[in-house]
Amino acid sequence: MGKGRLEAFSDGVVAIIITIMVLELRPPHDTELAALRPLLPVLLSYVLSFVFLGIYWNNHHHMLLCTRRVTGAILWANLHLLFWLSLIPFVTAWMGERPLASTPAALYGVVLLMAGIAYLILQRQILRSEGPQSVLAAALGRDVKGKVSPLLCVLAIGAAFVHPGIAYALYLVVALMWLIPDRRIERALTETAGGSDGPGEAGGR
Repeated sequence: MGKGRLEAFSDGVVAIIITIMVLELRPPHDTELAALRPLLPVLLSYVLSFVFLGIYWNNHHHMLLCTRRVTGAILWANLHLLFWLSLIPFVTAWMGERPLASTPAALYGVVLLMAGIAYLILQRQILRSEGPQSVLAAALGRDVKGKVSPLLCVLAIGAAFVHPGIAYALYLVVALMWLIPDRRIERALTETAGGSDGPGEAGGR
């Protein structure tokens, strides 16, 4: 199966998830700027979740650039990832409505943690299909950010029961960590394209 259909379906699901989150935003009845103050937690939780969805969409796109074929295991792993991402609007709304409550803040972290694990499972299935010498394997290397992020989510889940603000700070750290541009896959693809111009490789593709 070609990867184009998988990518188009995943893009559509992410777009729907973002749309659902937007529809959860309710404008105030008053026309004063002060009327937005009670809605600030809802708006901030929306922005945080939008950033996380953008990070997943971006990394998913780059990972599929390195994928030549899609197996059944990759399809199911991708659906597993989309399942956890589809829960983000629910936990975002709950956290925005109850910003000082520990359980919504912790459940937000659980969903982020499971989405991160699901992404790693998808990544592993693609690596298994592409092989240890693939472009993706070369680009990932030790993948420090991919290993640190779940640990920070686990810490945030526990911290939410101490004070939700600590959990929010840790979620923000994870988001900022992934917002830093990561050129590994782009570099690997460029190097592969450059290497294929050699006389011994051009005819082998």
